[in-house]
Amino acid sequence: MTDTPEEIARASADTMWAADEASRLLGMEIVEVGPGRAKVSMVVRPDMINGWDVCHGGFVASLADSAFALACNSFGEVTVASGFDIALLEPAHAGDTLLAVAEQRATRGRTGIYDVTVTRTDGAGPATIAEFRGRSHATGRPIKGAP
Repeated sequence: MTDTPEEIARASADTMWAADEASRLLGMEIVEVGPGRAKVSMVVRPDMINGWDVCHGGFVASLADSAFALACNSFGEVTVASGFDIALLEPAHAGDTLLAVAEQRATRGRTGIYDVTVTRTDGAGPATIAEFRGRSHATGRPIKGAP
């Protein structure tokens, strides 16, 4: 039986997410995953708010990084971040639901580039909160438990 790219992506995400205590502790949820793409949501909690009554940028970056990780690991190979940049564009507040949408842009050899857009889907209304560009490095090791 041949596993489809969608099945490989889902199995890879399930394996990785099962051990991702950080993302789960922050209340993140996988919305969708597929080859080279992922969507992850998170509700901004009161303990994520900084001294200016907005969501700390580190939590926004963590959400984007988790979506990036799912997208770049969606091919059944252990892939790690080699760096990222993030532009924080709008504030998020307690109670806001954020959605990070990650998409593969390019791969060459073991290197990949992924873009992640973080949007607010409710609260003060839809808005782009951040734009994230991640750089990945594939290790050549298969994800155990993925087809």
